[in-house]
Amino acid sequence: MPKVVTRFAPSPTGHLHIGGARTAIFCWLMARHYGGEFHLRIEDTDLERSKQEYTDSILASMRWLGLDWDGPLNYQTQRAALYNQYVDRLLESGQAYWCSCTPEEVEAMREDARAKGLKPRYNGRCRHRDVGPGEGHCVRLKAPLSGKIVFEDMVKGTIAVDVSELDDMVIRRADGMPTYNMAVVVDDYEMGITHVIRGDDHVSNTPKQILIYQALGLPVPTFGHVPMILGPDKQKLSKRHGARAVIEYQNDGLLPQALVNYLVRLGWSHGDQEIFSLDELVKLFDGGSLNAAAAAFDPNKLQWLNAHYMRSLPVEELASLTMPFVAAAGFPDVSPEQVEALCPLFRERASNLKDLAAAFRPLLVSAADLATADADLPKVAKALTDEACAHITALRAELERVDFGDAAALEQAIQDYVSGNGLKFKQVGPPLRAALLGYIGGPHLHEVMHFIGREETLRRMGAERLDSLKARIAAAGL
Repeated sequence: MPKVVTRFAPSPTGHLHIGGARTAIFCWLMARHYGGEFHLRIEDTDLERSKQEYTDSILASMRWLGLDWDGPLNYQTQRAALYNQYVDRLLESGQAYWCSCTPEEVEAMREDARAKGLKPRYNGRCRHRDVGPGEGHCVRLKAPLSGKIVFEDMVKGTIAVDVSELDDMVIRRADGMPTYNMAVVVDDYEMGITHVIRGDDHVSNTPKQILIYQALGLPVPTFGHVPMILGPDKQKLSKRHGARAVIEYQNDGLLPQALVNYLVRLGWSHGDQEIFSLDELVKLFDGGSLNAAAAAFDPNKLQWLNAHYMRSLPVEELASLTMPFVAAAGFPDVSPEQVEALCPLFRERASNLKDLAAAFRPLLVSAADLATADADLPKVAKALTDEACAHITALRAELERVDFGDAAALEQAIQDYVSGNGLKFKQVGPPLRAALLGYIGGPHLHEVMHFIGREETLRRMGAERLDSLKARIAAAGL
């Protein structure tokens, strides 16, 4: 098979969104599968809306996702002279012509066609008038007058468009700048692109671009148009569905491997397999098995997948990734060693790094700052009876004799108290959790005690802490 060369060509008019990210992933995987090349091109010809900050954000998101590119980064604004060389070639060969029609005149032609029940299009008035360059003149492609444009789409199969659906499109505007379709064709040819995978909102551009390829006598790449990602309600994906830019997912503590895995499965499948390593994806993604039906975005499934990857990471790596989120949660002085000790306690209950870091809070604040959320207060009130408080006070006395550096000894001490007093664990565990953490649930009690240490554990089990909790419960009328 000839070398496969793909590309991703975002416009820097906003951050990289997940639809664009999925397209980039598909293009990257196909190039890597065949040992080919993947190129990145910034289509920044919309000078009013394009911003450097968005370009920087797109590049940062690509790197975070692990989508490295080959060769230099290309900017369309730096290649106008190249595009115009190709426009001049079309003028010289008679495949294009100068047009002096004003926008108002062209719109009148379209209105006239509509009135006659025809396709609204430019009527080719300047096609044989031998108009030359001049103020307000554009250049149009001389399209065939009959026939069909037929291409085999990687996703949609055979697509055929009658040339009567098209007109003599503008390929150089009156301001001297080539149009989008002209620039894309030149770029893809110059970069040696063999396969163009993009969103199906570009399907209408493809016949136009094929006409330009044919007029220039250039090889036409293989096209694949993937459906848009829909929301769970099958409507166009938006922020109300939980869709965000890639940078927002990164800031919310998702892992790049989880987002890549999830986005690939929105439009591609390999049997019923859901979880893929990057190496597996490169091995399996050959450009086939792309779904023609639109996939629905499910934020809950994305979080589930992210939780899987978090649990799969070595603790040291998970701790390193969580450190910035711990600092952002208000604990900039927590050591890597502390975070490494905390991660195993909470990662089974967290689905992203941000939530994981937030879960550390009860173990990083002092007893005086240990708050109980309103939502947790009813459960705390139910657990913290007078009898339960008496057990906490009695257990506290037992723990004063235990080595807090030995987690197993702490666990044994709690078990001995429960069994020695003929109790069930639920009579001691929930109230003890309320005292130590401010809520019911969480990691093993002996692990909490081992981490916060003797002094803080005994303080949280002391009378002042219990009285504070009772006062809060009473104030809430519980």
